[in-house]
Amino acid sequence: MSLRDSSTAALRVVLLACVLVHAFAATARADGKVFVHVVRAGETLASIAQRYYGDPRRENVLVMENGLNAQGGAAIVVGVRLDIPVVSYHRVAEGETWAQLAERFFGDPRRTAALIEANGGAAAVPDVGAEVLVPYPLRHVAGQHETLSEVAEVYYGRAAAAASLRRFNNIRGNRLARGQIILVPLADLVLSEEGRTVVAAADAAPRAPEGAGGEVRALQARVDAELSALREHVRRGRFTEAVAVGNRLLGAGELTGNQLVTIQRELGTAYVALDRADLAVLAFREVLTRQPDVVFDSIRTSPRVLAALEEARRAEQAAQTAPVAADAGALSDDSDAGAR
Repeated sequence: MSLRDSSTAALRVVLLACVLVHAFAATARADGKVFVHVVRAGETLASIAQRYYGDPRRENVLVMENGLNAQGGAAIVVGVRLDIPVVSYHRVAEGETWAQLAERFFGDPRRTAALIEANGGAAAVPDVGAEVLVPYPLRHVAGQHETLSEVAEVYYGRAAAAASLRRFNNIRGNRLARGQIILVPLADLVLSEEGRTVVAAADAAPRAPEGAGGEVRALQARVDAELSALREHVRRGRFTEAVAVGNRLLGAGELTGNQLVTIQRELGTAYVALDRADLAVLAFREVLTRQPDVVFDSIRTSPRVLAALEEARRAEQAAQTAPVAADAGALSDDSDAGAR
């Protein structure tokens, strides 16, 4: 093959990769994960990255997302439309697993690690009602002699992250072929305050609410931070304060299932101490609706609290059997009417 033929073939590979990048961008835009920015006079990729992400170094994302590397540089001109990729958010439904979410958002249930790491990396299953952050899967087109470690260094700032990229892309080794596409899950492409303002002001951008998401996740994070104060109030016997804090947190709305259980459990304990066993039973019934098999430590828990929990359990069991009994009675009445 001649040098000219080799150059032509290489160019075709790069152009094909760019087509794939833009095709993926169109799909992501339909899902509400990309915002379009029209370049104005005096702007640079770094200044645009600063505006939307609060980090000028993220111009590397804009370069790759918009295929500017295929043109031999990152130059932009006034009027050019740039895709601004951002993370998305998802409210966890009953029964959903990390594997199901990975398949839904990344096309492969084996890509759970990226989701788990982006959301604290602790829970074996996502908390029902939690708003989880979904990293944006940037498509990186490998250059000549590029390695996976170099890609990790560019986007994560550390070459050791190549192991995560290797697992996410299900590949072996470190060397990459020119034009090879690597998916890079980025969890830090969150809109800055200025970015949110720009998106919210774009009346013609139906993707703005999705791209500007994360409010629920931020609220749930604040509630998590306040749960320790609620527990401390109960532990130190400040039961009136505990009731005030607990009910304020319940009023925040958009809580996760585990947060609701924690708050109601602490409220139930406080109500018992305040001689409001009736309210304690109601609180513990809320706990039991989400965790029917919940058990309190019989050594560290007050007998009065345990008694209220058992009363709540009996009330829940009675509520569940009552409809069954009513249905049985209705069937008996129908049978008697038929016999007559």
